[in-house]
Amino acid sequence: MTGKRTMAAALAAGLLAGTAGAANAQSSIKVGVLLPFSGVFGGLGKDQAAALEMGFDDLGREVGGRTIELVKADTESKPAAGLAQVKKLILRDKVDVVVGIISSAVAGAVRDYVHGSKTPLIITNAGNDALTGEKCSPWIVRTSFSNSQINRDMGPWMAGEGYKKAFLMAFDYAAGHQMMDAFKAGFTGAGGVIAGEAYPPLGETKDFGPYLAKAKAADPDVVYVFFAGGPAIKFTKEWAAFGMKDEVQLAGAGWLNSALYVKKQGADAVGTLGALNYYPSIDTPENQAFQAKFREKHGRDASEFGVAAYDTVRLIVDALKATGGKTDDKAALVKAMHDVQFTGPRGPFRIDPQTNNVIQNIYVARIEEMGDSVGAVIKHTFPNVQDPPNGCTL
Repeated sequence: MTGKRTMAAALAAGLLAGTAGAANAQSSIKVGVLLPFSGVFGGLGKDQAAALEMGFDDLGREVGGRTIELVKADTESKPAAGLAQVKKLILRDKVDVVVGIISSAVAGAVRDYVHGSKTPLIITNAGNDALTGEKCSPWIVRTSFSNSQINRDMGPWMAGEGYKKAFLMAFDYAAGHQMMDAFKAGFTGAGGVIAGEAYPPLGETKDFGPYLAKAKAADPDVVYVFFAGGPAIKFTKEWAAFGMKDEVQLAGAGWLNSALYVKKQGADAVGTLGALNYYPSIDTPENQAFQAKFREKHGRDASEFGVAAYDTVRLIVDALKATGGKTDDKAALVKAMHDVQFTGPRGPFRIDPQTNNVIQNIYVARIEEMGDSVGAVIKHTFPNVQDPPNGCTL
């Protein structure tokens, strides 16, 4: 009798274990979406979230018999909120991977926790050089850009185009200085001269007039800047009103005239040169198909922010296919990301296993009139731009 009971108990335990294993095999793959849905970068967060949804619609929401579930969390564009939310995603929601982050300050706040928890984080915007440099992590992959990657080649290119004397201007914070330093190194290395620099305080500058006056007094042939969002719109309008538009070339990181708001800048933006990893006017079948889908769904052009999110979906889906949908071995999942290569809307895409930063084309574009509107016309391409390790050891 005892033997029969023991056998029955063992059989029952085996059945329960089998049921639990089957349930686990079919559990959803949880992707934590860590973006600002409110606060100063709320618009960018919503833009990326829309592109993520479109990406999973296009590329698939199931891998290896497991559905992909998005768990969204609002960073509010604040470092403390971002840290609290990433802890919630990892500890309570048990996500397999986290994607997102617009602000480098938020990325810096979550870096150590993500690293310590060994949770894969795919950064879809924040460009701080250190995140794939001296503060890199085996668990942090970036699909957007580094600040230096966008600006590094513009210095030699502009010197080669005949510009000899540059004035630099950006907000006084890490991204502003990293971008200006990257341009400066290339420009001076190619024989250019820096005539002066100005760094208005971030979040406090209401009037660019005093800084534009300083730039004009330096008598440069190019003013190279980094501004984005609302300040970029304001700066562009003040630049045109100040009377320098027809005298000095305006150039900079391409967010100055992002597809999200260049039409609001209108004629004031015409003639500006920018460097960026994506413009809607990239003339390839992959980009044309992507833009057609995005316009049909959202009634406007996709921006560089949306493309970074869309390409992130392909990175995730292709990596999951390589692991058969398994997510328990996080190191194997990141390794699979290193093996993913494709040509997407922005061009060739792959992750550098030395830094976990994206390798991609950087484009130089000029804002020109297009019928009754304005847009970016690509003038030059820097192919397969790759960051040096910059202190990164993975």
